[in-house]
Amino acid sequence: MDLENQKRVKDLTEKYGAENVVVILGAAEAEAAGLAAETVTAGDPTFAGPLAGVQLGLRVYHAVEPEFKNEVDPEVYDEQIGMMEMVLDVDEIISEVSEIREEYCKFND
Repeated sequence: MDLENQKRVKDLTEKYGAENVVVILGAAEAEAAGLAAETVTAGDPTFAGPLAGVQLGLRVYHAVEPEFKNEVDPEVYDEQIGMMEMVLDVDEIISEVSEIREEYCKFND
């Protein structure tokens, strides 16, 4: 997650409260999605950005996870994300992001 997006997440969390923020990721690779998920939950693991050492514990999902997919109009989902599901390693992405969420999220439902 780049430094500008880290700042946006931090600012929105301060403005609305961590319990009211959900981060939706769209990274094409599990490792990148996991790194971004870790950044918004446990803090920037590279210690380079605004979230270095900041444990927000936010809810975080990838756009291909059922928890997100089930909340979106199926036609819109298919139009915007459906094609990508065919080329992504969806199972690996779901596994990576859900493990991070289970370990670090402070607001698990």
